[in-house]
Parts: sequence; structure tokens; C-alpha cells
Amino acid sequence: MQFNFTKYSIFYYIISGLLIAATIVSLFMFGLKFGIEFVGGSNMEVSFTKMQSSDSISNALKSFNLGEITVQPTGLNGAVLRFKGVDEATHQQILAELNKLTPTTEKSFEYIGPSIGQELRNKTELAIVLALLAITLYIAFAFRKVSKPVSSWKYGIASLVALFHDVLIPIGVFSILGKFFNVEITIPIVAALLTILGFSVHDTIVIFDRIRENILRRGMGQFEETVNWSLNQTLGRSISTVLTVEFVLVSLYFLGGETLKYFALTLIIGITSGAYSSIFIASPLLVSWYKHSLKKQ
Repeated sequence: MQFNFTKYSIFYYIISGLLIAATIVSLFMFGLKFGIEFVGGSNMEVSFTKMQSSDSISNALKSFNLGEITVQPTGLNGAVLRFKGVDEATHQQILAELNKLTPTTEKSFEYIGPSIGQELRNKTELAIVLALLAITLYIAFAFRKVSKPVSSWKYGIASLVALFHDVLIPIGVFSILGKFFNVEITIPIVAALLTILGFSVHDTIVIFDRIRENILRRGMGQFEETVNWSLNQTLGRSISTVLTVEFVLVSLYFLGGETLKYFALTLIIGITSGAYSSIFIASPLLVSWYKHSLKKQ
């Protein structure tokens, strides 16, 4: 039994459009909460003899004027404190104040200046843009021999649309998490976003490659039928690959500790979105483009 994927493409576009619109609204309303790696500040990891609440830690350090203090519990009695940049003297005073609450062991302390944070932020944005551009150009080049009935560069544009879809949705989720749960965009999350780009385009290329093979084997014929045939052929492989990765990521989310929790969550959302876009956005988009060109003719 063959499923007609492209028959309901308008509904897929509506679902994705609503998700992307919600992401854009969230970004305009809430923005993103960046970690100290991008805005500068101090990061202090400590271990308490007796675990303290976030409120008790914040109240104890209120006199130091540290700005907004983020307390992220780790393990049984540990916590990571993030606040504005301080010098070494203030750092020692903070540690002494925490020891008044309960005996405290400092595991690590780092200070990142705002200029370094801004530079890292700019490089991150550049890395994502270059990755998207390189992927698009590669796909257009790889499919240069299949210029009919859809031009090779349209494969690249379709994959780019899917990639934007896959990156924007996790970003929208983290915009909401940042507003209501103080979840910050950190280096591991950026690494996860770049990983999503690679995973998503890999899945899309497998489907596009099967479309190319079927065009070369069966002739151009009915392009929509060829795309549906190709999607049905690769569906089992796409689902099994995604589920295998998702099982590992879900385990990592629940058992990997606070450090890897949001890294895993980013990948869970992005890879799920990537599997959806490869099947229901990128390939049907080629068919919609083809139908539009026929109408113009």
C-alpha cells in the first residue's frame, strides 16, 4: 500500500507555518536568554554539605549587587551559580557568604568578559549561516545532473527551507523556556543546533537521492508519483533511524544530569522536526514548485 504524501501538502504547510509564526512571535515578545558565554559574567559551580534552595542562595548574595542570579541545581547537593562579572576579591567574599549557609566546596569558577561573549555570539551566528549556505550549495551541486522536471537549485532551496524550519522550532521552544524557566542558550545548545542541521540535511538528501534515482530509472513521467514512490521507499529507513537516535536522547535527557539535559532536549525537538520536514515539507515543496511551473506554462 502506497501512501500519497503530497496529496495533503497544504495541511503540512499550515502546521509548519503556525509553528514558525509562534516561534517568531515568541522571539519578538520574549527574545532569547543567553548564557554568560555570550553576554559575559561569572559562572561558579559549588557543592553544599546540605542542599540550599535557590531563594536562600539568592537572598544570601543580595548584598553583593550581582544582578540577576541564576541557580541551577546539579546532582544531590550541588549548584551552578551565574551572575554578573566580579573580581577575585568579590569572588572570595561570595564563597565565604555561601559557607555561612552551609559548608561549601567550590568546584570551578570562571569569568567571561562582555567583549569575549559578544565575539563568541557573532562567531556562532556566522557559523550557522555558513553551514546553511554550504549545505544549500552542496545539494544544488550534487543534483546538477537532474535538472528536469525540477531545476537542481530548487532541491537546495527546498532543503534550506526545511533546515530553517528545523532550527527555528527549537529556538522558539527555548525562547519560551527562557522566559518562564530561566533556561539559557549555552554552547552545548548551539552545538546541538549545528548537529540538527547535519542530521536533518542527511535525512533530506537520502530522500532526494532516491527521487533522483527513480527519475533516472523510470524517466521524468509523473513527477508527483515519483516523489510519492520515493517517500514510501525511504519511510521505514527514516523512522527507524530517528527512533534509534531518539531513544538514546531521551535516556540522556533523564539520566545525563543538568549539564546535558537541555543539550539532549534541543536534539530531541530538532531531530523530530527534521524527520517531519524531510518527509512532509522538503519533498512536497518540490512537487508544489513543479505544479506551479506547469500552471505558468
